[in-house]
Amino acid sequence: MGLFSLLFLLPLLWMLSAAAKYEKDVMVFPIQWLPTKWNLMNNFQEVWLSSVPFSLFYYNSLKLALTITLATLLFSSMAAFAFTKLQFRGRNTAFGILLSLMIIPAESTLVPRYLLLKWLHLYNTHAGLMLMGMFSTIYFTFLLRQFMVSIHSEYLEAAKIDGAGYIRMYVQIILPLSKPILATVAIIKFIWVWNDYQNPLIFLISKQLYPIPLGLQLFKNEFADNYAVLMMASVAAILPLLMIFIILQKQVIKGIALGGVKG
Repeated sequence: MGLFSLLFLLPLLWMLSAAAKYEKDVMVFPIQWLPTKWNLMNNFQEVWLSSVPFSLFYYNSLKLALTITLATLLFSSMAAFAFTKLQFRGRNTAFGILLSLMIIPAESTLVPRYLLLKWLHLYNTHAGLMLMGMFSTIYFTFLLRQFMVSIHSEYLEAAKIDGAGYIRMYVQIILPLSKPILATVAIIKFIWVWNDYQNPLIFLISKQLYPIPLGLQLFKNEFADNYAVLMMASVAAILPLLMIFIILQKQVIKGIALGGVKG
């Protein structure tokens, strides 16, 4: 397993190595995994202080990813709670209809979404991307529902006896017990939004609104012949993904372990 892991990590290790080199040393063969001459700080300055506003792209990506991820956690968990613990007529039918929408490819809805955002005057705005992203929660609603089914209803019945309402049961019982799956959803959604290239490309025009994926394309045009700077920009682009995984990995592992025991 360690050898296979190292095999998959080789591109990442090469990227880290190239980011610290001079341009002329990047393509040297055989590969110099440890640079003989370090150019780390100059490459760092080229990325953050160049004419391409990388810091602005970074801010835009953080703004979109954090907002959409938090909204997805809220709406998906509320919907999953309703489909799991609330009794109302047509609950299973409504959930089946919701799941059936997963078969519709996102690409087939590009034109309707474009027309809708134009009608709402949200085209070429972050608000438009957020609106689309925070309500694209069918998969995560299903994921959370499958986890919440395993939460015993006796907890909620005891809370009812104590006079708790649905909001209190959701906040004080369901959410704390669902931390592992919420962490998993947060990681997946954050990565999806952070790496999203298609939606910003279609629904954004102003370069000042570009997130990291489109910003890296501008970097590629600006530094086409300098792979060291491009690798430094790529390293900076993946840092938030590594950080969020490191922070939430314990909850994810806990969720997998609980799922294995209950399964």
